[in-house]
Amino acid sequence: MSVKGQTIRLFLMDEEVSGRIKATIAGWTGVVYKIPRKDLEKNKDRIHLKQSGIYFLFGSSEKTDEAVIYIGQARARKNGEGLLNRLQEHRRNPDKDYWTEAVAITTTDDTFGATEISYLENRFCNLALAANRYTVKNGNDPSQGNITEEKESELEKFIDYVKVILGTLGYKAFVPVDENNEKEQKRKETDPEEPLLYLKTTKADAKGKTTSDGFVVLKDSKMATVPTKSCPENIKKWREKYRDRIDEQEVLKTDTLFKSPSAAASFIIYSSANGLTMWKTRAGKTLKSIESEE
Repeated sequence: MSVKGQTIRLFLMDEEVSGRIKATIAGWTGVVYKIPRKDLEKNKDRIHLKQSGIYFLFGSSEKTDEAVIYIGQARARKNGEGLLNRLQEHRRNPDKDYWTEAVAITTTDDTFGATEISYLENRFCNLALAANRYTVKNGNDPSQGNITEEKESELEKFIDYVKVILGTLGYKAFVPVDENNEKEQKRKETDPEEPLLYLKTTKADAKGKTTSDGFVVLKDSKMATVPTKSCPENIKKWREKYRDRIDEQEVLKTDTLFKSPSAAASFIIYSSANGLTMWKTRAGKTLKSIESEE
C-alpha cells in the first residue's frame, strides 16, 4: 500500500517564523492562525478572526514552568467581533497572563454555529486531558451539546486536520505521549530496534523508552522515595511538579515524558544520573551502547 502524503500551506504573515502564521490544507475548509500575544492588534482587518471558532492559549506556569493550555470558544457577534475580540479580552484579563501564543481556528466559509464550536471545545479539552502533555487551565468541563451522528463524523474529521496542523506548528497538546493506535502498533511490530529500557536499583524499578519527543518513563515505574544528600534542587522541583502523577508508594500513575534519558533517570532515582548508562535493555545492554551502534 502506498503512503499518502499531506500538503500543508503555511503563510508567514510577517515574513518571519516567530511571527503570525496562517495554515491551510488543500481541499479543507478550515483555517488556522497562530498569533503571538504581542501581535494581536495586527489582526483587526482579518475577516476570518471576526467569525465564530475555537482557540487555544499556549504558555507556561510561573510556579512550575510546565506547559499550559486554555481551550475556549468564540461566537461571532452582531458588531462583527468574534475570535479576535475574545483573544483581546483574555489579554486584558490579569488571571490569564500566562499565555504567550494563541491559535485560532475557524472556516473559510464561516459555517461554524453554536453546536459545532461547543462540540469542538469539549472534544479538544478532553483530548488535551487524555494526552497529559499540557496542564489544562479550563476551570469547567465544556458542554458537548446535542449533535447528530452525521455532524459528529464531520467534526471528527475536522479535528484530525487541526491536529495535523498543530503538530506541524510545534504543538502536540492533543497527542498522547505513547499513542496506542494502529499506525503506532504496526511501527512497533516492524521495528525490533526499539526495545524497552529498564532502570533498577535497590530503591527503584522503572521502565521507559526513547521517542521522537524525548524519553518516556512508563506508568507503574517504582521510584526512590527520598532524595540523596547530593540531589540537586531542580530534581526535587521535578518531583513536586509531577506530584499528581505519583501515588503514595512513589509509583508513577501515568506515562511521563522527559527531555532526555538522564533527566528521566534523575527523576527516578532522586539524584543526578547518567541516563545513557543507567537505562538498559533486559539483556543488560546500555542505551549508550545501543546509540553507538546506530
